[in-house]
Amino acid sequence: MAEVKLSESRDLTRIERIGAHSHIRGLGLDSSLEPRQVSEGMVGQTAARKAAGVILQMIKEGKIAGRAVLLAGQPGTGKTAIAMGMAKSLGLETPFAMLAGSELFSLEMSKTEALMQAFRKAIGVRIKEETEVIEGEVVEIQIDRPAVAGAASKTGKLTLKTTEMETVYDLGAKMIEALGKEKVQSGDVIAIDKASGKITKLGRSFSRSRDYDAMGPTTKFVQCPDGELQKRKEVVHCVTLHEIDVINSRTQGFLALFTGDTGEIRAEVREQIDTKVAEWREEGKAEIIPGVLFIDEVHMLDIECFSFLNRALENEMAPILVVATNRGITTIRGTNYKSPHGIPIDLLDRLLIISTQPYTEDEIRKILDIRCQEEDVEMSEEARCLLTKIGVETSLRYAIHLITAAALACQKRKGKIVEMEDINRVYHLFLDVKRSTQYLIEFQSQYINETGDGDEDDASAMVP
Repeated sequence: MAEVKLSESRDLTRIERIGAHSHIRGLGLDSSLEPRQVSEGMVGQTAARKAAGVILQMIKEGKIAGRAVLLAGQPGTGKTAIAMGMAKSLGLETPFAMLAGSELFSLEMSKTEALMQAFRKAIGVRIKEETEVIEGEVVEIQIDRPAVAGAASKTGKLTLKTTEMETVYDLGAKMIEALGKEKVQSGDVIAIDKASGKITKLGRSFSRSRDYDAMGPTTKFVQCPDGELQKRKEVVHCVTLHEIDVINSRTQGFLALFTGDTGEIRAEVREQIDTKVAEWREEGKAEIIPGVLFIDEVHMLDIECFSFLNRALENEMAPILVVATNRGITTIRGTNYKSPHGIPIDLLDRLLIISTQPYTEDEIRKILDIRCQEEDVEMSEEARCLLTKIGVETSLRYAIHLITAAALACQKRKGKIVEMEDINRVYHLFLDVKRSTQYLIEFQSQYINETGDGDEDDASAMVP
């Protein structure tokens, strides 16, 4: 009998891509906001991290709004890493929106509209409402299936209990389908929203704890609810102002959030939403959560965008603006004037400036160690020393890029640990900026240049 080979199927949802900052878990600060030397993926930049931690604390306490922070430093000094650390430290409830300055010029909408949408993505609204729920432990589920195919839809009964009472509910086809999707069984503690019919599985009852081995170690056990089965509960929804804008400005409503094509939103819609949110705040039904908007490459914005930012920061519902740049004194886009970081002086005066310093050799070594661990690459001590030296002489980013390339070179020679020869091989395969520039200078005459003697000859040679 022929042997059948089953091809291995991989669950793509479990594959997590390794990004440039995927090793960042937070700002690496202790309870007193003092930065640890190496913590949560962060290395060095102690002064900048401490300053970011103070800003973070003010954000959490709601004491800072409509303020702006500038992260300024040389390329490869951890500005984006600090912003990512702030995002991770804020948690899921505080909105964090990211935008690159160059993105504004490639969107199919005006620059100020794109900035306004980014601002409103960074402003959260926590809406509170009371709803009726049925909460209890499942005693029994009975489903009556029709004997003949195509007959009436399925019906059934659900028995729920609390510590004080037990009730039987009739089930329709939709509720039976919902119970099946949630894989609800006897012994589960569930909550049913009466308005929507949504079923939430809270966990297994402690009375079924003897089934632990059968259920697995990840099973959550909860107490059987007490009191009545029907209760009024306060439900909190966290949304951003931009999501409310999109839902109210598009005919497809909520589905517009998933299409991505939000288009320009009329000012009248935003005014109505702001008025309604203000009413909810007065009634105690909602509260505003000022989040963080991070704009990288802020020097790419022009004078029109900077004027908009100046005005937007004065709004009472403005988020905390964090911008980053690696430019020195340069021209403000859209003008002939030069300014520090390419930002107008009036906006620069509003900014709290956090400066980042170049990494030391020891810090570069620690960052490379973290990246090797993140990318699951084993490297010998000599290879790590060589890679650190390359990072000091060229750039940290270039050294990080060589890690995976060297691991592939090691695989090709069927090795398990990356050695100096692998680093040396990829170093000569891939040029850094300095060596690439030197190569261009040496062979400049053979390239097509904007100004050069060989331009006309090259142009004529290309014409058939």
